[in-house]
Amino acid sequence: MSTAPKVTAVNPLARLERIPIWPHGSKLLIMLGLGYFFAFFDITNVAYGIPVITQQFHVSTLLVSQSISFSLYGYIVGSLIVSVISDYYGRKMALITGILLYTVGSFGTALSPNVDVLIAFRFVVGMGIGTMISQVSTYMGEISPAALRGRFTGLANVFAFVGLAAVPFVAMAIVPEFSWGWRVLLFIGGFGGIFMLFMSNALIESPRWLLIHGHHDQAIALVDRIEKQAMAKMGGKSLPPVVDMPLEEKAHGFPLLSLLKPPYLNRMIILLVYWLLWYVADYTYLGLAPTFLVDKGYNLASSIDFSAISSIGFVVGALYVLWFGDKVERKISLIISGVIGGLAMILVAFASSPAMIIIGGFLFTTTIALLSILGYIITAEHFPTRSRSSGLAMCDGIGHFGGAISAPLALLIYGIYGFTGAFLLMGIATLASLIFMGFTVRATRKSLEQVTDVTFEDVSGIQL
Repeated sequence: MSTAPKVTAVNPLARLERIPIWPHGSKLLIMLGLGYFFAFFDITNVAYGIPVITQQFHVSTLLVSQSISFSLYGYIVGSLIVSVISDYYGRKMALITGILLYTVGSFGTALSPNVDVLIAFRFVVGMGIGTMISQVSTYMGEISPAALRGRFTGLANVFAFVGLAAVPFVAMAIVPEFSWGWRVLLFIGGFGGIFMLFMSNALIESPRWLLIHGHHDQAIALVDRIEKQAMAKMGGKSLPPVVDMPLEEKAHGFPLLSLLKPPYLNRMIILLVYWLLWYVADYTYLGLAPTFLVDKGYNLASSIDFSAISSIGFVVGALYVLWFGDKVERKISLIISGVIGGLAMILVAFASSPAMIIIGGFLFTTTIALLSILGYIITAEHFPTRSRSSGLAMCDGIGHFGGAISAPLALLIYGIYGFTGAFLLMGIATLASLIFMGFTVRATRKSLEQVTDVTFEDVSGIQL
């Protein structure tokens, strides 16, 4: 890393980093949170309709499960394409694109006349969800002060995992009772997306993105406004002193190319393997657990009941990040939770009672929330602003290939080893993913520029 030159002007990001509270309006946080809520509601809703869809469309479970795989392929395509839009044209445009994609996809899926159309629109839904996953974490990290980055990214994810947790409760009420219940379940994400589009004026551009793209005046004006908002929330109290920091160099070249150089290439490989392994476990549980429980002898209503009770863990895990995301080193929290979750799936694999299944499911859904939220934060922290969105999309997006193969892989193992084999797959994949997380950088409470080890430019000529 080159030595940072002496600067005679204050980097506006240094002014942002010193703010001790959430400085933005509540409407912004609500908009991001609800956008994440409906995106995550769309992740698993189709899984609860699979037993009914197979009957109505007269197709196999394996064929309908391809809707899960294709939505994951959509994650990959959507996150990679929109991440380039994000790094070139801004975070705000990327977020709106993601909302549009999952809104259109949700309506199309709900109105599907056959399984082929359903699978095609689940691909579009996946593009939107993949975009939201990569963009919300990138965006929240860039607009939050360093000391609050984990907490408020965690808060946005509380909405996300409440959405994930809500699916089985809604499904429990309508899917077993009404032949069209699964369609209503799929409509919900679309209606939420329309609501989000009306709130999109609350979005601001990332000041970090503005600076590296040469929009210094806009960035300074934005930080001025953010400081005024923070002081108003603090009752007019003065902000802490500024500890100046150099400015990241201006963006140049194709964003993905910078990821092929040290130290980012090694970071990208490590995090990519983490996501590949983790998503095998994650999406096997999210996509097929209700089906495995039905085949084990429980009826559809009972399997959804088990999933609904267990899904409370999604909220518990998200709340942990909200409360402790900036107090405990994030990678340590992730690894400990992963060990607990992996062992929980091994417990379920040999479960002999409904109580064991519910307890194991609760522990694993808590792990899903923690490993996903902390994983998003940690991954975004490992790349510089000029390619942060692309870096997260490469790791998380391509990592979804693990999720895409999870359904056929789990069904293959289930066909040979039954219920025990399928849940052992989830446990082993979870534990294996943690090995790679151990090689990541400690980033808690550090500025993004400290963690990414970027090259800095002389900002002495900028009038601030």
